[in-house]
Amino acid sequence: MKILIVEDEKSISEVVSAYAKREGLETICAFDGVEALKLFESEQPDLVVLDLMLPKLSGEEVCRRIREKSNTPVIMLTAKSSESDVVSGLDLGANDYVAKPFSPRVLMARIRAQLRPREGREIRDNLASGTCADGRIEIDPERVEIRKDGVVIPVTKSEFLIFSTLASKPVRTWSREEIIRSALGDDYDGFDRTIDTYIKNLRKKLAEKGHENGWIKTIYGFGYRLDDEK
Repeated sequence: MKILIVEDEKSISEVVSAYAKREGLETICAFDGVEALKLFESEQPDLVVLDLMLPKLSGEEVCRRIREKSNTPVIMLTAKSSESDVVSGLDLGANDYVAKPFSPRVLMARIRAQLRPREGREIRDNLASGTCADGRIEIDPERVEIRKDGVVIPVTKSEFLIFSTLASKPVRTWSREEIIRSALGDDYDGFDRTIDTYIKNLRKKLAEKGHENGWIKTIYGFGYRLDDEK
């Protein structure tokens, strides 16, 4: 997913961008309001982080123009922190409001919360024609089946959802937390290490000579990724 960071202070823009990239997000940056609107049109980001005090065109006006044509989530990130400022920003159509000085970790949590519904829709859309392992493994969301070379592999619902999540973005490395959130939902109350057990079971069921890992690669210190190389 792609986010547009609109911030005239380069140091702040760089911090937000660095944290976003750690989450696997693509970032583009604008340093004034006019540039922000041009990039919004050309790049079609999934979310906008928007400062309000900008050169050339205010953040409020940028938000207003975005809302005239799009429901893309907007998170205002600004030193304007009074109650009236927050109310005004939300009334303009912002989805969330973060005051400076801010915690980058808290901002990323807010970003994840806004992107989560879109990510879920994207996964479901991708699964409509889900294949991986050079086309050998097919994911059928209608039947809730995983087939390898046309043969159904018996999996539990959670195993199906986890493998489907990994296959939705084969080049992405997923943390345990991201797998839980995207595959099992926010209501899941198990331990994050339970994901390791699901992965182990999937590997056993899908493994073959040359692919003993069942096409699921461990990225040490980070999580898991689909091993979809030929």
